[in-house]
Amino acid sequence: MVIDYQQSDIWFLTGSQHLYGPQVLQQVEANARQIVAGLTAAGLPLRLVVQPVLTTPDAITEICLAANSDRRCAGVVTWMHTFSPGKMWLAGLSLLRKPLAHLHTQFNRDIPWSTIDMDFMNLNQSAHGDREFGYTCSRMRLNRKVIVGYWQEPAVQAQLSVWMRAAAAWQDAQHARIARIGDNMREVAVTEGDKVEAQLRLGYRVNGYGIGDLVAHVSAVAPSEAERLCREYDQQYAMAAELRPGGARRDALVEAARIELGLRAFLEAGGFVGFTDTFEDLHGLAQLPGLAVQRLMADGYGYGAEGDWKHAALVRAMKVMAHGLAGGVSFMEDYTYHFHPAGNQVLGAHMLEICPSIAAAPPSCEIHPLGIGGKADPVRLVFTARPGPALNVSVVDMGQRFRMVVNQLDVVASTEPLPKLPVARALWVPRPNLATAAAAWILAGGAHHTSFAQELTVEHLEDFAEMADLELVVINDNTTLAQFKRELRWNDAYYYLQRGLR
Repeated sequence: MVIDYQQSDIWFLTGSQHLYGPQVLQQVEANARQIVAGLTAAGLPLRLVVQPVLTTPDAITEICLAANSDRRCAGVVTWMHTFSPGKMWLAGLSLLRKPLAHLHTQFNRDIPWSTIDMDFMNLNQSAHGDREFGYTCSRMRLNRKVIVGYWQEPAVQAQLSVWMRAAAAWQDAQHARIARIGDNMREVAVTEGDKVEAQLRLGYRVNGYGIGDLVAHVSAVAPSEAERLCREYDQQYAMAAELRPGGARRDALVEAARIELGLRAFLEAGGFVGFTDTFEDLHGLAQLPGLAVQRLMADGYGYGAEGDWKHAALVRAMKVMAHGLAGGVSFMEDYTYHFHPAGNQVLGAHMLEICPSIAAAPPSCEIHPLGIGGKADPVRLVFTARPGPALNVSVVDMGQRFRMVVNQLDVVASTEPLPKLPVARALWVPRPNLATAAAAWILAGGAHHTSFAQELTVEHLEDFAEMADLELVVINDNTTLAQFKRELRWNDAYYYLQRGLR
């Protein structure tokens, strides 16, 4: 599933008013265009498109409605060059349905001490024009990102880039389709959830499909196509001897290729960007999809095991946010602990389905028994994640709202070999430490499944949560359990009261 930022724009809206006269407004527009050109030259991930200067309530309303209806528009950035009366923005902002970022900057960096006069002051009024706009947004209780600083500063451009990536993920979610192949793992609570509320809140649609719908596509794969894909595997991976041409288990690799081709065909035919499966519903498949899922995730698809559609959608959203960055994104699970006195660690993995985008070195393609599911031995890619900072992120349904839980991690290299662990894995130390992080995660109701990311930051997830009006709790170096418990209680009160405020 191709992720293409070239299909998305961000609109740049500049606020002013007719009070200043045509000459000033011409300068306002020229300056806005120069800012957009400069930001574009800095290498923003999405195209920034300057719009005409807004000076009347009708013009503001029309541009907000136009942004809503333009499928290319992923969000709007606002900037008040001069003073722009807030009441002019009320009607338009009340209708705006796209993510909003408020850039609090000014065209000039420095005060021209020796020449400054009232003409300069009237033209460059962002210092209080943006405060008027800010009050309006706060009075309307609008979720938005506020970025403060000179527009040529790298830190300002970096914040805008992060928000753009979150906006791209939000835009993708509004039209996303997630296929739930089979049901969720029986009797599991956290993989359930309100799919109607998810569509209302996050945009994506989740629908169920029988395993037979997938099997039909797998059965239609021509033997020559499966063999062609196996040759591709031979070139890309360090192939276990038994899976090589003429090897004793080559037939299992061919079957894995058939599953990948069939699954791709199923997803492409339905226009899906994410999917789930479960080892409890495999009728008609020879093996649990392992290699197929790993390669599809590497291509940008979201995935959730055991029917976990919320994390399939989350993995997809985070892959969109991370598009073009060096680090990868994968479905993940906290699997087992290392409670050694010298240092606690977490070994993350899953039965098979970890994305090779996080690998430290080229994966090996192997086949091993799987003591669950009752099917033939599945083929999978085996590797270890690269060391460095990372995030684990979970979205859970708390009944009256969705909660996003984020934990900052440090992925480390294992000091011991893992010769008998036949799955892809990551070893990490959660911040601030395992005891605090695990307790906070459990208190927050975080799922045992996560979306794991190497290059994304908390800021990316914070911006996305603002757009979706998701509750966000972060576990990091500063977390203490006493404060975290209070935050959860405050959040319960806030989201209960919020229903009356909206």
